[in-house]
Amino acid sequence: MKKRAPKYCVSFQDRHGKVRWYLRRQGHKAVPLLGLPWSPQFMAAYEAGLNEEPISPGASRTRQGSMNSLIVSYYSSAAFQGLADQTRKTYRGIIERFRQEHGDKSMVGLRPQHIRALIEQKAQTPSAANNLLMILRILLGHAVDTGLTDANPAVGVRNIRAASQGFRTWQEGDIQRFEARWPVGTAQRLAFDLCLYTGQRRGDVVRMGPQHIRDGVLSIRQQKTGAEVVIPVHGNLQASLDTAQTGEMVFLLTSQGRAFTANGFGNFFRDAVESAGLRGLSAHGLRKAACRRLAEAGCTAHEIMSISGHVSLREVQRYTMAANREQMARSAFQKLGTSQNKNSQT
Repeated sequence: MKKRAPKYCVSFQDRHGKVRWYLRRQGHKAVPLLGLPWSPQFMAAYEAGLNEEPISPGASRTRQGSMNSLIVSYYSSAAFQGLADQTRKTYRGIIERFRQEHGDKSMVGLRPQHIRALIEQKAQTPSAANNLLMILRILLGHAVDTGLTDANPAVGVRNIRAASQGFRTWQEGDIQRFEARWPVGTAQRLAFDLCLYTGQRRGDVVRMGPQHIRDGVLSIRQQKTGAEVVIPVHGNLQASLDTAQTGEMVFLLTSQGRAFTANGFGNFFRDAVESAGLRGLSAHGLRKAACRRLAEAGCTAHEIMSISGHVSLREVQRYTMAANREQMARSAFQKLGTSQNKNSQT
């Protein structure tokens, strides 16, 4: 059997018909490899190439004092490298879109009014505008920390107020309708129950497997925040786990028997929602529904955070405040009804 070339090695035939080998790794320079694969000469060059330092992102197209140079510096920082993988990917997507248009511009002389103008250009998409503002605050904060500038002009710029409250929270009628369409034992119901009865993000739900449950308790470390959550397995969720077909390492499997990606799961769940005759609802909306239910049950914000893994009290307090308002409104009308009955009897 022909022996496979070492990892990252690629070959091509040049115009003279000679086969040439290179070590090619993303983020590194291509390294020519002499001789045949696995020969001493070849492996010496291969080992040397593996030890070479990566190329700084965008280093070849940076000009000192430009936004490009700031971005390259930030990518190399401990702050960026210490982020969760998914967060780095999200940040990089926003940064690279910004860099395409403004990377060659000078960072010197940047003022709040300039940043405000950039943000207002995206006023029709408030979330995108506010995400860009967040990234500019981080980048320019890094510039201050590294002595590239004296002040962060993005700090004083206000977020654009969004009319939307984000992902729609599932209400009890929505939940009942989905459950009626997808009974216990279906993959769709298992996905639904994992989201609703753990209150986790889809990226963590698709990672859950038998190894995360011990003695009726589910423990998992969240990808986004690194927080470890410990959640008693609800009876309804256990019924789904006992009935539905699951994998050995993950509970949820695609039709090909593989683990879902977060995006693939999003598409799968959207189809299940639409099949139930529902619109505008998502897996993340079930995370919010889980928090809503906990708040309505009288849980404090800190108790909800222990389940959801939120790191911001303010975000969780919205659920408890909404639940408290509804409870107080019902209590007020009950008192009003009691008072009117008393008056009619006198």
